[in-house]
Amino acid sequence: MDVSFLGGPRPQRGVGVVAPFDFALDRELWRWVPDEVSLHLTRTPFVPVEVSLDLARLVSEHETLGEAVRALTAVSPEVVAYACTSGSFVDGVAGERAMCAALARAGDLPALTTSGALLEALAELGARRVALVTPYTASLTRALEEYVAEAGVRVTGCACMGLTRHIWRVPYRDVVAMARGAARPGTADALFLSCTNLPTYDVIPQLEAELRMPVISANQVTMWAALRRLGTRAVGPYQALLDDAARVWPVLPEEQQEGWT
Repeated sequence: MDVSFLGGPRPQRGVGVVAPFDFALDRELWRWVPDEVSLHLTRTPFVPVEVSLDLARLVSEHETLGEAVRALTAVSPEVVAYACTSGSFVDGVAGERAMCAALARAGDLPALTTSGALLEALAELGARRVALVTPYTASLTRALEEYVAEAGVRVTGCACMGLTRHIWRVPYRDVVAMARGAARPGTADALFLSCTNLPTYDVIPQLEAELRMPVISANQVTMWAALRRLGTRAVGPYQALLDDAARVWPVLPEEQQEGWT
């Protein structure tokens, strides 16, 4: 069969992604990516530590991340993203900025982290008050609250699951239940679902419709920010961060409004 008329594969643009060794949601990342973009993923080396402040620091050492980025440069990505929320907020705003600089130096290309992308997304949405949902322990969740507060965003509600392993196995129903507990309409400008290992893709439109506020997640903001640096857009069904039209909610009848207060 002669396939020469096809002209070969279409040119691709690459996003390099460095993920922690236990990252299990490659497929979720791909769901935000347009057809002309490829993801090139690599992982940090395994360490026998459960999800904690210690693990966040261990997987995020600059030397470790630099080696991962240098491996990715073999396939010439246009941008590199460190897809780890806790690892990029654990040392505060200054630590996140230093990490971005180290990633950029290692690959000589634009670099970002999930926690930096979170602040970028909140600014894009004009959100100064945020509710948080995390799968983490209380100590790791407090570190996220401190990071967000340091950036000038007020935390209005928070719920954490207390997990130290197998976060990717959390079912959507648990994510939704925690979101309902953390965010009430009128108290926050946005809700953030933390951790790149927490499944979130399909619940975002549902929660936005129910809570009547933008809902953003770790994987979503990472892909949105990376693709933005390529001058292209993330794809996703009616999500406020990705679609200006999704940032406007119809006015509820007066009797329904009372139920939201």
